[in-house]
Amino acid sequence: MTGTLEDQPESRVRPVRPPWRWRHAFLALTVLVTIALGALGTGVFGKLSGGGWTPADAESARADEALRAHFRSGTPDLVLLVAAPGPLDEPQAAAAGLRLTDRLRADTRVQHLDSYWPQREPALASRDGRTALISLRLLGGEREAAGAAQDIRREVAAGTGPLTVSAAGRAAAKRDLEEQSRRDLVRAELIAAPLVLIILVRVFGNLLSALLALSVGGIAVVGTLALLHALTAFTQVSLFAVNLTTALGFGLAVDYGLFIITRHREELAAGRDVREAVLVSVRTAGRTVFFSALTVALSMAALLVFPLYFLRSLAYAGISVAALAGLTAVLVLPVCLLVAGDRVRGRRGAPPPGAAPEGAGAGRGGGFFHRTARTVMRRPLLTVLLVAPALLCLAAPFQRVEFGLPDDRALPASSPVHRATDVVREEFDTRATAMASIVLPGLTGPASTSLAAYARQVSLTPHVVRVDTATGSYTGGALKAPPTPSSARFSGAHGRWLSVVTDAEPFSAEGGELVDALRSVPAPVPALVGGDAAALVDTTAAVGARLVPAAAIIVLVVLTLLFLFTGSVLIPVKALVLNLLSLTATFGAIVHVFQEGHLRALVGDFQVTGTTDTLLPVLMFCIAFGVSMDYEMFLLSRIMEEHRRTGDTTTAVAFGLERTGRLFTAAALVLAITMAAMATSGLTPLKLLGVGLTLAVVLDATLVRMLLVPAIMKLAGRANWWCPTPLRHLHARFGVSETAAEAGSKAVA
Repeated sequence: MTGTLEDQPESRVRPVRPPWRWRHAFLALTVLVTIALGALGTGVFGKLSGGGWTPADAESARADEALRAHFRSGTPDLVLLVAAPGPLDEPQAAAAGLRLTDRLRADTRVQHLDSYWPQREPALASRDGRTALISLRLLGGEREAAGAAQDIRREVAAGTGPLTVSAAGRAAAKRDLEEQSRRDLVRAELIAAPLVLIILVRVFGNLLSALLALSVGGIAVVGTLALLHALTAFTQVSLFAVNLTTALGFGLAVDYGLFIITRHREELAAGRDVREAVLVSVRTAGRTVFFSALTVALSMAALLVFPLYFLRSLAYAGISVAALAGLTAVLVLPVCLLVAGDRVRGRRGAPPPGAAPEGAGAGRGGGFFHRTARTVMRRPLLTVLLVAPALLCLAAPFQRVEFGLPDDRALPASSPVHRATDVVREEFDTRATAMASIVLPGLTGPASTSLAAYARQVSLTPHVVRVDTATGSYTGGALKAPPTPSSARFSGAHGRWLSVVTDAEPFSAEGGELVDALRSVPAPVPALVGGDAAALVDTTAAVGARLVPAAAIIVLVVLTLLFLFTGSVLIPVKALVLNLLSLTATFGAIVHVFQEGHLRALVGDFQVTGTTDTLLPVLMFCIAFGVSMDYEMFLLSRIMEEHRRTGDTTTAVAFGLERTGRLFTAAALVLAITMAAMATSGLTPLKLLGVGLTLAVVLDATLVRMLLVPAIMKLAGRANWWCPTPLRHLHARFGVSETAAEAGSKAVA
């Protein structure tokens, strides 16, 4: 061995007595700041965005922007389904439809409108001739379009004669997403808060301790919402950032509070006075919380490499809530413990059940977690050979993953927008939900010959049903319909564009192949291919191009921080491998449930689309990787304490699991409840994220921490603490030793 952790020198910093007399003023200031942040944070609602799934500079996004800016066309913001009691061409229905069309065309919020009336376009009528489409492009950005769509929906529902109107389209979907997200947020908190409080009271045997732990979460969430509100002035913020803030904020902050309060009560039970118990708790548990919060925040920062404001805004939320949870736990909570005094003790003034007296080594301990550790370490190789293949079996379905992007089917089946869009899919030959657009910027003047030749070639592409352009409609390489007055909309001063009707679902392998084929057709000028299928292709390419940098950031963060925390080379590598194993198992389960539709009764109803959201595995990876480090550091901190005392790895591992097993299982249960509450959402992306993170937390706290970690550390033996001489010197200079942490905590306190 080149060197071990216990050989490293200790800091000789002299402790400084903290100024306790300001604690009441500090708490009063904290309350005032929290109230002010709460008032600011409530303003974030109504300023959030429902998109951000495609890079702004992607070809599909530029095509859509060109259609909006120069042709007043493209993907409609609002699609009205107008149903008549009989045939659409009956005089009464036709007159009402024409009045509705004229009224909408005169609306100053409408940029462009396509309607069945008055030309009676066959493509805008259902197969049974009883339902027509009116598609509208609305003025303004995403937020303004969503507000206008909501107003128009109310107005047309108020009076349309014999016609019944329902709404689809992205602006209508955005408003329904916002409302559903807000309802889900309230429901999740109503479910999670009382359950978490009950668990904490059960763990502590003391209501005050439970409320102090919850207060850490409250401060972190309120502060993050205020920050998100401020960010909306500079960038778009996804509406899902609020749901993630509350779930992750309360989960992490309660974990941190649980860890520090538990250690504080152990020190009180060991005979220390309140002030000394607070100092020891901050020095030991506070150091672990600091590294854990830093790991979560830096893991979430990996999302910033992706050029999608959906992921970036969730990164802002995750970084903020982790940092605020950690700071609140190590700065505000210790002051609260000072003010609370002995009132945080349990019913009998003892630490939570299952914690052994201070100084009792694992070899003289007992209890479920001690026995589990000893049993595992008696047959460590057998444990690894049983548990690792089980996780790999769970991971197997991930080989069948098919990526897609969320659409109206992310809404509950009861949503009016969801129902209306299903009608468009099933009853209209236009396949309005499966159209592509090709923009030819700069193709102006006498370009009909080259445009016609290009349109014929595009119409020969597999899965293309029809191509509509300024020179007519083409099918199978032939002109099927000459230009009509409505064909003028395909021309403009800035170029031409083509509407491509397909029979391929946008979010499918065929949709991706279609986009690649369309982009390979020689065009008279550089072409921009847009539409839902193109957006998926562009998003997948952007995510794939930045996966390696994002993964590299997380790997570097985990290896560096765990090395600084432990001074070991093997332990960070072991943590990395085990996290990858449990996360892959989680991804496999997600594909099995949400993509393939198995076990739906266990997670609540949702529509199976045959695809997995291409962005959510990336998000889950960053969140779960950071969160899993909580339990790794909780366990390692106690293992290291005992190893420094005894020098025996087996004893240290058993002691560490004994002293933290009940703690991190309670913490995991709290976090799992907050994530499972998010899984009650009616929105499929939130449901998937909640189920996935719940499963990741449960697997990590059980199979990984309780079984694989003791088994692998037993197999590694003294190699767990090995460190080459150069790295040993590096850790001695930059790492955090116990006495340095003690001096730092006393000076800051």
